[in-house]
Amino acid sequence: MNSQHNTRALLRRSDGKASTRQCLPCTACCEGWLRIEVNNEEIYPGNGCSNCEVGKGCRIYEKRPVDPCRSFVCGWREENSPLPDWLMPNNAKVIVLPNKFNWQGNPVDVAVPVGKRIPPRALRWLTEYALKNQRLLVYLEQEITSVELEKKQLVFAYGPSLFRQEIEVKVREGTSLWL
Repeated sequence: MNSQHNTRALLRRSDGKASTRQCLPCTACCEGWLRIEVNNEEIYPGNGCSNCEVGKGCRIYEKRPVDPCRSFVCGWREENSPLPDWLMPNNAKVIVLPNKFNWQGNPVDVAVPVGKRIPPRALRWLTEYALKNQRLLVYLEQEITSVELEKKQLVFAYGPSLFRQEIEVKVREGTSLWL
């Protein structure tokens, strides 16, 4: 069984329905909240993709690259997503990346703010979901040192103390968590 199949099995909506959710008007994944590279263009907080028309979509949609664009998995749009409708990234101000990596055989979801911080309601829902479903959560936030957005973000972990400690060590050492 491949990991993509496992991810879908783990991410069942509570009502059992398959996802028919559409991206637009959300363009959060392209607006620079995720650190990615598209056609040799570095995308990061404060520097969105030059092909993105916020709220409208991608200017090169039919020619967009496989990685990261076509292969991107938005947790809210994923088939059978357990995320409630109100957690659409542009509304809830958080992008959820399901099952981004594993820790001791447990799935780890990653949450990235659409802005400087994940709003309390969204973060509360994500931590309660993680606890209830025996999942782990890593979430990012901007260090607020100025009005400017920073390329580097603070990393927080939700789960057992050993998991939190290991994530802290990896961050301190500059080790990638999921690449």
